[in-house]
Amino acid sequence: MIAPNLAILARGVCKEFGSGPQRTPVLQGAGLGIARGEVVFLVGPSGSGKTTLLSILGCILTPDGGSVQVLNQEVAQLRPAELAAFRQRHLGYVFQTFNLFPTLSALDNVALAATMRGVALPTARAQAERLLEQVGLSRQGRLRPGQLSTGGCQRVAVARGLVNDPAILFADEPTASLDAANGQAVMELLTRLVKAHGVTLVVVTHDSRILSFANRILHLEHGRLIRATQPGEAAQRATLESVA
Repeated sequence: MIAPNLAILARGVCKEFGSGPQRTPVLQGAGLGIARGEVVFLVGPSGSGKTTLLSILGCILTPDGGSVQVLNQEVAQLRPAELAAFRQRHLGYVFQTFNLFPTLSALDNVALAATMRGVALPTARAQAERLLEQVGLSRQGRLRPGQLSTGGCQRVAVARGLVNDPAILFADEPTASLDAANGQAVMELLTRLVKAHGVTLVVVTHDSRILSFANRILHLEHGRLIRATQPGEAAQRATLESVA
């Protein structure tokens, strides 16, 4: 049974890609616990397994070994349809490339995520309008992604990730396409909103400029979590053995 204060508990997570002699291990026994309401960053060099781990914790990829519990649910016990419903009900995502539909307005890009969960279109649009106001885009809701700035598109993506009131929000390189000023603005917005909504936030990033927004930073190398640090403090050994 997962501890009630934990949003995520992963033990011994392994993942390989490829087939036969070309199989490449990406995660090699990674283990971690993330508390409810915590803001956790996953960092490490390219190829260390950050995005793969994020995708496994976010129930997008299936691990080859180990266990993952999300919100008291052992993910491996869910059938594909149940897993899809679990993601829609409890999890939100902000992708590096935004993944917005170019032919839809900002409003409808956000509302679409709610309608896919079964929310009626008028209600979904009302929810989308509320979130676009919270991200500072109340006057740009009718614009399409191509008419918005890069920072504006990322704000739409943040609104879409929160429209279904997820318990956990996963963000993959949310500032990678942004300059320093916009990156800081988006992270200020994102952390303010997740705190207001009581959401757990898990972020993969290479951007050292935004590390101060984390409660805890987990460092990966060669598919393993090797240490944890807190922003502004010297590196210290993580107590990972108990969940590895």
